[in-house]
Order: sequence, then structure tokens, then C-alpha cells
Amino acid sequence: EEEELKMEITLNSGYKMPIVGLGVWRMEKEGIRDLVINSIKIGYRHLDCAVNPPENDLILSSVASYYVSFYLGIADYKNEAEVGEALSEAFKEGLVKREDLFVTTKLWNSDHGHVIEACKDSLKKLQLDYLDLYLVHFPVATKHTGVGTTDSALGDDGVLDIDTTISLETTWHDMEKLVSMACNYDVFLTRDCLAYSKIKPAVNQIETHPYFQRDSLVKFCQKHGICVTAHTPLGGATANAEWFGTVSCLDDPALKEVAEKYKKTVAQVVLRWGIQRNTVVIPKTSKPERLEENFKVFDFELAKEDMEVIKSMDRKYRTNQPAKFWGIDLYA
Repeated sequence: EEEELKMEITLNSGYKMPIVGLGVWRMEKEGIRDLVINSIKIGYRHLDCAVNPPENDLILSSVASYYVSFYLGIADYKNEAEVGEALSEAFKEGLVKREDLFVTTKLWNSDHGHVIEACKDSLKKLQLDYLDLYLVHFPVATKHTGVGTTDSALGDDGVLDIDTTISLETTWHDMEKLVSMACNYDVFLTRDCLAYSKIKPAVNQIETHPYFQRDSLVKFCQKHGICVTAHTPLGGATANAEWFGTVSCLDDPALKEVAEKYKKTVAQVVLRWGIQRNTVVIPKTSKPERLEENFKVFDFELAKEDMEVIKSMDRKYRTNQPAKFWGIDLYA
């Protein structure tokens, strides 16, 4: 019982969310089937899909999950259909039941005025009757490009074409009609959302790792009963280095020292640190050996002094910056 409790977090909605999940940003479509099947066999149970480049998402859970989270970022990743095929296969083979999975997908920026249609479109692609979680991907509404399309609408000047007629409050109330929702919110946007929402946000999914700890935001959310999910819990590693030219905390000598002490990998130590902050972690990988490695974080606990060592490493260093593609810094 005690071990099970460590593997999930109870949201303010009363539902349980697996604490370790799998992110699949930038996963090739042809690799999705094996990734999904292998993850389920290992024990992952939270699948997160998205419609376009992922970042911080505020999440509201609607349906109960089982324990370990199988997180598959899909909506942006334009691979919902492939995930749907893999899930269908997993159900038919009896690998897992639908009610044992926690499946998430996201509302893309251009669909803020078409929430219900967009959700239905995702369900159709995923071949599911319901979602456990539906998120607002970014707290910004952009020019509508057609339900299900996930391209970033840029103006002739190369800058994101923001729709100034749709407020985040309007989007949130549309999401409330679906009961489950999410958004990319900082402390102030979250505070506003708490003020105008009838259904309170249950989760805020953000980039957070040892180099970008965002302690104030994490504490604010948890103080107000909002679970925090870390979507880039390892600092992006190679993927973000290629796209954004960033460095990962995985190469930090101090972390390597802590990992040696526990006879664990640096990634396992970083994920364990995230769990002990009471956050959900959803590392992304396409390598079978990494899938297993990232899942083996329940058999050890970091001592207080090691948590303090990692706490002192904060660089306020964001590695996932969509401004590179949008011509505008959403976080400015």
C-alpha cells in the first residue's frame, strides 16, 4: 500500500495521477508503436499526447487513472493517429485495459475558439471514448488554421499571429464544459485562473529540472492544491541541445557525484529529486533501455543533504523556448 502511494499523486479533483510518465515529443511516427507497446509492458500507465510543441501546461484531470503514469506527448507531435493504432493493438492483445491508462492530450493554440471540436478530433485519432486529461497547451490563442492542424500561424512579419479576440478566461470556461483542462501558466496567470474558474485547475505542467527549479511557482501551485508536472524533467538533454543550443544538467559534476553515492544514473537521481518535490515527472525517450531506467526510481530515496545539493544548482535556465519558432517570447 505504502509503495503504491508513492507512485501516484491525488489531485484536488479526487482522481489519482501516476507520478512517473513518458514524454514523446519529437518521436518519429514509425517508432510510436514500439514505444507505446514497450512502455506498457514495462509498467507505464500514463500516456500524454499533444498537438504541437510542448511547454508548460495547466492540467485539470477528469477521469481516474491507475498508478504509474504513461505520458505520451502527442498533439503537437502530430502522431495522435499512430498512438491510437498502438493503443488499439494493446487493448486487443490484452496488455492493458483502457481504465488502467491515464491518457492526456492537448488543445493547440489555434483551436482556442473550437475547444469541443478539437477534443472530439483528438478522441477520433486516438480511437478513444474519453480522455483522462485535456490540456490547454500554451496560454495563448492564435489564428485558427482548422481543427486538428498544428502549425504555428505566423504573420508576414514572421511573428506569431495572436488572436486578441479570445481571452484565456473564455478558453477556460469552454474547457470546463469538457470537465478536464490544462494551460501554460505562471504564478499570475494561475492566480487569475483560480479567481475566475468554476472548476479549479488540478495540475500545472511546466518545464522544471535542477537548472530551472521555479521554486516559487511550484510552491504557489502546491499551496493552492494544484499538482505540478515536470515536462522536461531532465533538462531536455540532446533534443533541446539540438533545437535550442542548451546544455543539460545531466552532465553536471555535482549530480554525477550524487548518482555515484546511490549507485544510480544521473537521470534516475534527477527524476527522484522531482518526485521528492512532490511533482509528476514525464521524461521523454525512445530507447528501450532508457524506458526501463527512467521507471526504476521507486527503490531509493535521496537524503535531505542531497536534496539541498541539488536545490543549490538552480540557474533559472529555461531549455525549451518556442520563441525560436514564433518570433515572440511568450514568457517575457
